[in-house]
Amino acid sequence: MMDKLQPNPTRVDMPETVNDRMRKVKSILVTQEAPTDPASPYFKLAEKYSLKIDFRPFIQVEPVPIKEFRKQKIEILNYTAIIFTSRHAVDHFFHICRELKVDMPPEMKYFCISDQTSNYLQKYIVIRKRKIFTGLKDTKDLLDIIKKHKNEKFLFPCSDIRKSDIPDFLRQHNFHFAEAVIYHTVAANLSDLKNVYYDILAFFSPSGINSLFVNFPDFKQNHTRLAAFGPTTAKAVLDAGLILDIEAPMPNAPSMTGALELYIKKANGIK
Repeated sequence: MMDKLQPNPTRVDMPETVNDRMRKVKSILVTQEAPTDPASPYFKLAEKYSLKIDFRPFIQVEPVPIKEFRKQKIEILNYTAIIFTSRHAVDHFFHICRELKVDMPPEMKYFCISDQTSNYLQKYIVIRKRKIFTGLKDTKDLLDIIKKHKNEKFLFPCSDIRKSDIPDFLRQHNFHFAEAVIYHTVAANLSDLKNVYYDILAFFSPSGINSLFVNFPDFKQNHTRLAAFGPTTAKAVLDAGLILDIEAPMPNAPSMTGALELYIKKANGIK
């Protein structure tokens, strides 16, 4: 029987090892938005192993009020380049610009973490007329591009909860830059999941783990397996006193779906 998200009033305190917890997997909750691509590896995984895979974001973003933004004393047009790491950042940045009646000049440069993010810019600007630089797949790729533009004045629109790799890099290499907090990351309301059961919960950020306990302060793990993407998420799982059953990326599983598949094959006895 699967464990619901809030089955008992205390957190896990059992001395189980990951191998002790190998039980058949039939259902997974992915704590993100559902993929829009019908060819998503999640859908292929569900079909291949006859799994129930649901999607539900554990966190949501809220715009920073314009009064709060003004307190940061950021003059957007004093910068020559904008760094975008997500579509949320794009949306909330241009919302702020609209509120401030700021028109982005044609010479402004945009540095985007991925093609998905750079393509999303066309919602707000005419891409073919702008200078856009795009990383291949991750932050390291983006930073490799940024370091070739030492003379730019960078603005990094971000959440109040964000990874430190970009600001740390810019600071260490003496770039002219500023961070602009343009949205807050908060726990989503998950009250409707109180009596819902899943074999695996897949997390992608420490904020997701925080949301779990904001919504279910009495959560006890029991036989629910936890998957974490990235070292900071894995640390958040362990810091919460929980057992980390599945970790990604790993050399043999660079993606969450790859890590899940390896675990499912072992737990379900599939060769």
